[in-house]
Amino acid sequence: MLRNILAVFAGIIAGSICIWGVETLNHIIHPFPKGMKPDNMEGFKNYIETLPFLGKFMVIVGYALGALVSGFIATKVSKSVKANSAIICGLIFLCFTIYNMSVLPTPAWFWVLGILVWGLVLVGYKLALKKQ
Repeated sequence: MLRNILAVFAGIIAGSICIWGVETLNHIIHPFPKGMKPDNMEGFKNYIETLPFLGKFMVIVGYALGALVSGFIATKVSKSVKANSAIICGLIFLCFTIYNMSVLPTPAWFWVLGILVWGLVLVGYKLALKKQ
């Protein structure tokens, strides 16, 4: 039981680091407007609205990488052949993703991909089983 809890925490941390890395790269490619602070919600909403397709798609790429790594790490730490830890990681990330999409101006395609991409935790799970 404790190993499964640690596996979920490890998966969430590893996935979050991946998402953070891709989004940091995205902000280098598509920087915030001068003077805008990321904690200014109205400014951030405007930034998201004006972000080009590639900038929005990079967020999905970050989610995809985060899902793969999260599922992989959670499975490795749990040392289980069951996908429970990976699925829990995916559901937690999915909840955060849906919240973010509901408070930020995101297009319909982003909603579809933003929800579907978390299924990739199962690919990470399968990859971890092959590496055992």
